Amino acid sequence: MSVYPVGVLFSRSGGYSRPAEQGYFGALAAVADINADDAYPFTLEAHHADPKGNADRYAELCRDLIRTTGAQHIVGCTTSWSRKEVIPVVEKLDALLWYPCVYEGFEVSENLIYVAACANQHLVPLLDHIVPRFGARAFLTGSNYIWGWETNRIARDILTRSGGAVLGERYVPIGDEDIDHLIEEIREKRPDFILNNLIGTSSYAFLAAYRALGMEDPAFRPENCPVVSCNLCENETTRLGEDAAGHYTVSSYFRALASEENDRFAARMKASEPSRVADAFFVQAYAAVVMIAEAIRRTGSDAAQDVLEAVRAQETATPLGPVRVDRGTNHVNLCAHIGRARADGDFDIVHYCRETIAPDPFLTATPLDRLYATMAADARQLRVVR
Repeated sequence: MSVYPVGVLFSRSGGYSRPAEQGYFGALAAVADINADDAYPFTLEAHHADPKGNADRYAELCRDLIRTTGAQHIVGCTTSWSRKEVIPVVEKLDALLWYPCVYEGFEVSENLIYVAACANQHLVPLLDHIVPRFGARAFLTGSNYIWGWETNRIARDILTRSGGAVLGERYVPIGDEDIDHLIEEIREKRPDFILNNLIGTSSYAFLAAYRALGMEDPAFRPENCPVVSCNLCENETTRLGEDAAGHYTVSSYFRALASEENDRFAARMKASEPSRVADAFFVQAYAAVVMIAEAIRRTGSDAAQDVLEAVRAQETATPLGPVRVDRGTNHVNLCAHIGRARADGDFDIVHYCRETIAPDPFLTATPLDRLYATMAADARQLRVVR
């Protein structure tokens, strides 16, 4: 029986270890499921490298995985910073990076498969839901790298075109938990909502401090001025508890989604890994491995270009639903569900996406002007009275 190596490149320590570790466990769970399934006449062999949150190590470790194990496929990277470090390596060595995390868009590579959402599949529908209900005066936060910069830039564009305003835009280094200055500025400027593009421990510290602010001043409780995110998932909210309760997240996957496929997947995960929360970071990495395995099964080859053509030509069934890689962008169609966190860490689905959204990483096909006009009209007519 053939054995195909798969590289797994996630940091299991550092300031964003929780979501990164979910990617690691998701990839390994998929490898185990594929190897236990007689439908696959081969096995996958996972080889893990841990950059430990150091962006400068990703390229070196990716190169080593490809050269020493023969892996044609690398599932990994959490931050956009790390992804951009790895792209030149997979392009030079003609391997594929399967990137399983939401990102800001404005990028395409022939050697990269974007398994998670870009901005038109997360930020745009999130603001479309939030602005009519809470208002268009926002405070923007972010970790100080490209994810925060670009996501907030797009949000600023959307909000100002819709007649809203950005009352503040502040950044902190990845992992920095000194965020009292953000809380004080929010207290002073009193926005309608906060867009949170902090990651990892910075985000957790912010949510805890913001909850304390809401206990002092009801104007900052979630029902009045929520924190909204594109990258906060159940593995994090389960640990945050009341600190995250009432706030909003947009995602292509929530474990609370009702579907036969999700019920089967959740039951399988509960049986095999009862202590593990299968959130979007987990499921997107899982889906990446399933796509690799299905392409190998169909083509009989793990060569990067053979696998790429196979996932472009035919849908693959995954816990995200059936996905196909767009030939022009190497992104996938995805839903944008919106959830409101509960104290137990799960989400109540407040907007269920019925149809997938085609990827538009450069925001050239998304009808933004019409969207802005609709949002502005809705914001004037439906603004929640507090």
